[in-house]
Amino acid sequence: MCTRLTIDEGNSSTKIALWRDGVIRAECTCREGTPEHIRQVAGNLLPVDALIFCTVCRRDRARTEATLAPFARKIIYLDAQTPLPIANDYRSPQTLGSDRIAGAIGAWTLHPDRTSLVVDMGTAITYDVVTADGRYIGGNIAPGIFVRLEALEHFTSALPAVETDGDVPRWGYDTETAMRAGCVRGVVGELQYYRHCLDPEATVVLTGGSADLITPFISSPVTVEPNLVLIGLNRIIDYNENT
Repeated sequence: MCTRLTIDEGNSSTKIALWRDGVIRAECTCREGTPEHIRQVAGNLLPVDALIFCTVCRRDRARTEATLAPFARKIIYLDAQTPLPIANDYRSPQTLGSDRIAGAIGAWTLHPDRTSLVVDMGTAITYDVVTADGRYIGGNIAPGIFVRLEALEHFTSALPAVETDGDVPRWGYDTETAMRAGCVRGVVGELQYYRHCLDPEATVVLTGGSADLITPFISSPVTVEPNLVLIGLNRIIDYNENT
């Protein structure tokens, strides 16, 4: 029985998953991942065979690895030097968010025979492309929906604070709906533009905490996978254990 932990630390939350024989058996999402959260997910299976850690935050690598060491026999701290199952064509791989490359690998794992547009709807929205032959060719970064709404309030003198919950009409009928629809449907338009830049056979793989805000308005087929980055992280462990 093979046991693994995948940890994805984002700007707003951390996802921890326990894998047994290639399947997620337990998971949690928390504000900040702690050793106690790891113990909660893995229980009496600690130490696991392998653990991979992915973060978008600035971390002291040595300290992080020392904190994680008791929980696994092998630790992988995902960075630009980590061997990957796909080619990375980014010109500055050291500046590429590890969650972005992990998400691309997750999409390639789910759709190995198709080019994928990977859309991660978090604090920032990332649009990344991985080809059917396993090449990460790059992508774009844009403000997330919450950031857009907060920016409108912060940088104007008259616009109010608006929550994402509520009506999202095609055309706003008051200031609140105009702002909400502009931000939510604007992201939909962004996504569909990038989709049309790709081959007609390409697929869209959507993940991230705000994914459910836009899926009702997307007209083209998409795959929604909340654990996309975790799937990619598990695939990276596979590759490192078999090479």
